[in-house]
Amino acid sequence: MKNKTDSRVNASYVSGKEYALYFFILAAFSGFHMWIYGALEHSGLMETNTQLAINTLILYVMATAALLTAVIAFIRDRFFINPIKKLSTATRDIARGDFSVRIKPWRNDKKKDLFDVMIDDFNKMAEELASIETMKNEFIANVSHEIKTPLSIIQHYTTALRNESMEEKERLEYTQTILEATQKLSVLVTNILKLSKLENQEIVSEVKPFDLSEQIRRCSLNFADQFEQKNISFEEDLDEIIINSEANMLEIVWNNLISNAVKFTEPGGKIYISLKVQQDSIQNFVQVSVTDTGCGMDEAIRKRIFDKFYQGETSRSREGNGLGLALVKKTMDLLGGTVTADSTLEHGSTFTVCLKI
Repeated sequence: MKNKTDSRVNASYVSGKEYALYFFILAAFSGFHMWIYGALEHSGLMETNTQLAINTLILYVMATAALLTAVIAFIRDRFFINPIKKLSTATRDIARGDFSVRIKPWRNDKKKDLFDVMIDDFNKMAEELASIETMKNEFIANVSHEIKTPLSIIQHYTTALRNESMEEKERLEYTQTILEATQKLSVLVTNILKLSKLENQEIVSEVKPFDLSEQIRRCSLNFADQFEQKNISFEEDLDEIIINSEANMLEIVWNNLISNAVKFTEPGGKIYISLKVQQDSIQNFVQVSVTDTGCGMDEAIRKRIFDKFYQGETSRSREGNGLGLALVKKTMDLLGGTVTADSTLEHGSTFTVCLKI
């Protein structure tokens, strides 16, 4: 029977041809049974040797029962036990850590019964687990590298500072280098903790109305020193909008998007932020765009820009740790919004956030 709860199922466990084959086999034996009984009655054996006739019928009934049992066992093994065995074996391999295992489709007619749908779901699960395992290994490798680098700097320059004959100017330079390394390490650990809490939905923030335009202005003001140091021209075009959302979580978004724009914008460049109310066929929503005139990125980088620890091959990639945009993406997913990137290599980037009012 077809499964009415899953639209992917468009075939029965046993096809109509197979049903017909089993029917004709059983019908043939039923006819043969009637022929045997008629032959015994016509021969007079039923009257002259009743015991022999009964024994013959019993033998025939046993043979018929054996055949029926064999047919039922074949159907059970062919359409139920064998697929379950394959799923069981593959599941055991997955449990042992072999995420490369896949199960071939059960049917060859391009239709799907419930087992084929289960196989599709299993293969999709295996692919997801393999992807998660790869991401976990990359995560561990990248975290180890990102933590090891500033720690090595701190160790090296701290050792150098033990030299009592070092000049004061050089000592101050070494101290500043150590400070920058500790700040980078602190940002890395903070971002890892934030991302972990977001992924486990442990960050609890109160949903309440607040002035979104004022929040973006405050976040932008935090980067005023960096704008000045890099001689970046900064412009805003913000509509006055009151939004009902989690203010603390949205601060993560604006801080990371502005920080990202500053990092990839060359001295003398420009950063532009806009906040507008947009409307689609269903409802109103706010659209925040952060545009920079930085180095931009190609299509390959843009597709992976929201992955954890991913850093494109740019001259500025070493300044970050690849977690900022991952935090932005995860935050918007939790808030029911979207974030997209539009960029052209050597012509800057625009990150656009859309959020329901």
